[in-house]
Amino acid sequence: MIGTTAMMGTNALYWVLFIGTALISWLVSSSLKKAFKNYSSIPTQGNLTGKEVAEKMLKDNDIYDVTVTCIEGQLTDNYNPTNKTLNLSRDVYNGNSVAAAAVAAHECGHAVQHATAYSWLMMRSRLVPVVSFASQWLSWVLLAGMLLLRVFPQLLLVGIVLFALTTLFSFVTLPVEINASQRALVWLDRHAVTSPQSHPKARRALRLAAYTYIVAALSSLATLLYYVMMYLGASRRN
Repeated sequence: MIGTTAMMGTNALYWVLFIGTALISWLVSSSLKKAFKNYSSIPTQGNLTGKEVAEKMLKDNDIYDVTVTCIEGQLTDNYNPTNKTLNLSRDVYNGNSVAAAAVAAHECGHAVQHATAYSWLMMRSRLVPVVSFASQWLSWVLLAGMLLLRVFPQLLLVGIVLFALTTLFSFVTLPVEINASQRALVWLDRHAVTSPQSHPKARRALRLAAYTYIVAALSSLATLLYYVMMYLGASRRN
């Protein structure tokens, strides 16, 4: 009876955390999309496009081996350290707005991190193959662990370890993203790509983007704690 009550309490806590983080994630995502839509109508000084911003920031940091490319999608922008490509979505690549400049400069920030061997980026890169392996088996191990919880709780523990690796990756990602935004904002201001009036808007857009990573990390941590509580409850019953 006590074990059943504890399990119900654990499930209730999980749903509170799940619904809470899902709601916060939706609010942040909506705010981010709204901000980028609004700031897409504010031009940069000099009418630089995202492509031009990226190329100029790379050049200013003495980086000449990174290729700026155009990709499909919305807010799909990324820097790929494997082949040294800075991939900008079409609206960012061709756009000459504060929003486009902020995104392009942020992704350039990752290229600068790579070129200067920024410690957090290096740590995240070393975690990639481990997290890739963990993600491949995570769902199956967790599912089997929950189904066999009463007879073989140790399997869930294996799932918890795998999930902990993905959670660690989420938290290591935070300083990488925040630092890239800081580098972007300093460069945009120093080179007058943004004006004194538009610079706070670029800062807000990148802050909202960072919030999405923070929410994702906290959501992952909350889910990890749920599985830990489930395992501890099963261990006590056994």
